[in-house]
Amino acid sequence: MTGDVFVQLSNVCKVYNQEETVVNNLNLEIKKGEFLTVLGPSGCGKTTTLRMIAGFETPTHGDIIIDGENITNKPPHERPVNTVFQNYALFPHMNIFDNVAFGLKMKKVSKTEITKRVLEMLKVVRLEGYETRMPSQLSGGQMQRVAIARALINNPKVLLLDEPLGALDLKLRKQMQLELKYLQRNLGITFIFVTHDQEEALTMSDRIVVMNNGVIEQVGTPEELYERPKSKFVADFLGETNLLEGEAIKIKETEVLLHLEQEQDIIRIPNLDYDLGDKFTVSVRPERIKIKTEPEEGDVWLQCKLKERIYVGSSIKTVMILKNGKDIVVNEPIGQSFNFQGESENYFVTWKPTHTVVIKA
Repeated sequence: MTGDVFVQLSNVCKVYNQEETVVNNLNLEIKKGEFLTVLGPSGCGKTTTLRMIAGFETPTHGDIIIDGENITNKPPHERPVNTVFQNYALFPHMNIFDNVAFGLKMKKVSKTEITKRVLEMLKVVRLEGYETRMPSQLSGGQMQRVAIARALINNPKVLLLDEPLGALDLKLRKQMQLELKYLQRNLGITFIFVTHDQEEALTMSDRIVVMNNGVIEQVGTPEELYERPKSKFVADFLGETNLLEGEAIKIKETEVLLHLEQEQDIIRIPNLDYDLGDKFTVSVRPERIKIKTEPEEGDVWLQCKLKERIYVGSSIKTVMILKNGKDIVVNEPIGQSFNFQGESENYFVTWKPTHTVVIKA
């Protein structure tokens, strides 16, 4: 391992029944104190990856190394990790103090030390005074914080979180996202967080790993993945985007002309040593697009007409329809939305060339 790499997965595979490959040759390096999120749709292999790090699953082949130690074949209780699950997994017959203290009692820690550490940990998760309450007396967010306190009290080197906010309502979920991020920053523990929620990943992570069909599509900061996706899947999965398919029909010294599907419209992309006939996907985020009656010089533009407008609170979502019948979505802040004068087809969706993300097929 190099530098401050703390967790390393090297050529990790998981195959079930000798035929179903769930995780395929996964290589990943995670830094000490990093909040890393593994993001992907159901069945992409993200939870299996987490379970292999935890020791609940054994890799078919490959190595898992934490802090310089190969733990691939170690049982879960001998690994320097703890896991927080979506369903909290609290003991319903124990009060909050005993739930949090459980791991320390198993290690035969003295009662004085247990009391000190439990009270300190409840303070960290902002549940002072809750020691004698039962899990049934707590809200979902409070139960999740108890589960986190119980996982952290053993001082794990890595905390694994498997969709831990999935059972919470939207408002509480957003609140807990910020609390978890605050907690991780203050404790400095390496967090590996699994979710299928793109907004959650963007909100909380230092880096995001996007998985699909058992392989890593892209690793990067939230900004890198959102602004510069390297595959059609990442562009489409992470946030909302407009995807346009095109083919290079003219190559110039500094730019390429793309013919879009059956559309007569042509857009320009920078020439990065492309060839005639090359196929491309162009990704443009809805918030980068403007609606105009006439495009300005230097804009990328497509002619369109209005299909529908939707009020979504902080913005207006406008769906325009191109000449080939394809929809293109525009998100405009409230108070800055385009003022339509009628159902005329003489509208244009426009954006700056720098906001065109080009993905070669």
